[in-house]
Amino acid sequence: MEQGMGMLIGIIVAVVVSIWLLFVYIPVGLWFSALVSGVRVSLIQLVLMRWRNVPPKVIVSAMITSKKAGLDLKRDDLEAHYLAGGKVKNVVDALISAGKANMELDFQVATAIDLAGRDVFQAVQMSVNPKVINTPPVTAVAKDGIQLIAKARVTVRANIQQLVGGAGEETVLARIGEGVVSSIGSSASHKAVLENPDSISKVVLSKGLDAGTAFEILSIDIADIDIGKNIGAVLQMDQANADKNIAQANAEKRRAMAVALEQEMVAKAQEARAAVILAEAEVPKAIADAFRSGNLGVMDYYKFENIQADTTMRESIAKPGKGKKPSSDK
Repeated sequence: MEQGMGMLIGIIVAVVVSIWLLFVYIPVGLWFSALVSGVRVSLIQLVLMRWRNVPPKVIVSAMITSKKAGLDLKRDDLEAHYLAGGKVKNVVDALISAGKANMELDFQVATAIDLAGRDVFQAVQMSVNPKVINTPPVTAVAKDGIQLIAKARVTVRANIQQLVGGAGEETVLARIGEGVVSSIGSSASHKAVLENPDSISKVVLSKGLDAGTAFEILSIDIADIDIGKNIGAVLQMDQANADKNIAQANAEKRRAMAVALEQEMVAKAQEARAAVILAEAEVPKAIADAFRSGNLGVMDYYKFENIQADTTMRESIAKPGKGKKPSSDK
């Protein structure tokens, strides 16, 4: 009797454990949800998903959602995308949104966009609802030298076909900034830009700045234009200061050369004066030698002195103001 009761308890425990293992390792509830939703997936496939490290709930939920939306997605494709590191839910949501918006987007393109690192669901949303991007202030100078600071608002739409390999938002902003600078720089006057700011938008849009990017530019609106510095006047002032500094440097150079020349002339005059003094010092020696040799007599010497005195008197008469003694009051 006791042995029979022990066997019965063992069987009950075994059944309970089996049922527990069945519900833990075999997602019966998920299988039943798929079955009532019209999605055909076997229990064996659900178990194999676990062995392949693929969460069955993610795949089955995606299949049920796509089935209800009228999409026919294969389980193997969804598993392959998950194993490749993709976001299955985002892809399915993007495909459903694109279908509701009558956009052409197939599974292969959506998975490629997702694996490229872009949010494919957000891209579809941006394609349906365009995004407005505010550009940073762009500074440019018109031909009259007046600086203008412009801000633009760009309305863009995602280009689904260019999301893989297309340039991002930073490239679009850089190209728009370049177009604004070019448009303002080609204007003859800053007043013309202020009077007709939409001319900038027309010029920028005509250049096809969205080529090779993941966006399609719908419109460019100039939100604000401020007047900056008078760059032309600043440049002229800088040039005038530079010319003044050059002129001052040249004048200083000429003054230094004149001072050097004057000093050189003074040095030469001093050398000439020294030579004259040396020559005058030789005169008494020559006279003494003439006396000793008998070539010069006393009368000749007095005659020479008289000639010198007469010459000095004539020079003093020829130069007014020199050689005259001041008259004293009697």
